[in-house]
Amino acid sequence: MDNNSFEGEKSSALSNSRENLERSLSDIINFPERRAEIIQTIENTFGQCRAVLVLDMSGFSRTTQQYGIISFLLMIHQMKLICRPCVEQSGGIVIKADADNLFCLFGTVADAVKSSREIITRLNTVNMVMPMDRHLYVSFGIGYGKILNIANQDIFGDEVNLACKLGEDIAMKGEVLLTSAAKTELDGLDIVTREESVSISGISLTYYYVEG
Repeated sequence: MDNNSFEGEKSSALSNSRENLERSLSDIINFPERRAEIIQTIENTFGQCRAVLVLDMSGFSRTTQQYGIISFLLMIHQMKLICRPCVEQSGGIVIKADADNLFCLFGTVADAVKSSREIITRLNTVNMVMPMDRHLYVSFGIGYGKILNIANQDIFGDEVNLACKLGEDIAMKGEVLLTSAAKTELDGLDIVTREESVSISGISLTYYYVEG
């Protein structure tokens, strides 16, 4: 999907609402015989194929214990001020901020990777003039596929979950990791990746580390 199509759907998604979704979910409970029909309506209304970027900020426990929660909240605020323009300049939108995480949507995986690289560059620049114990570090997980976008305020889907897992639990600071689906969407472009795998709860998860 090209960026023009994505720009158009960014505004059309605003006609959706959480209330509409919750009403439809209640209808599934109240009218089980219409389950398939209602699920299809939900998918038609809220479903999109998107690149999902989940950014996780490093050092929550360490900073909070050393300086208190206000200091860390200030660092989160600084991180948002720096990251949001990078997302928007790469054609993405910030869907929500959850504690020290940002959840973002892009039309393509390449745009998501571009944004993550720009964020790293800008944070590194800021860190040059900040005390070492106040440096800002982030990690990224990027997925791609069918998701439910609730009025550009919340997102759900397997690729959202996988991007969260990569960004929060697996990626180290400054790393950009892709799901298998994101890597496939990226194929053919001049972005070098390296295949990795990890075992989580007895399940082997394959992901891709973005080089450079």
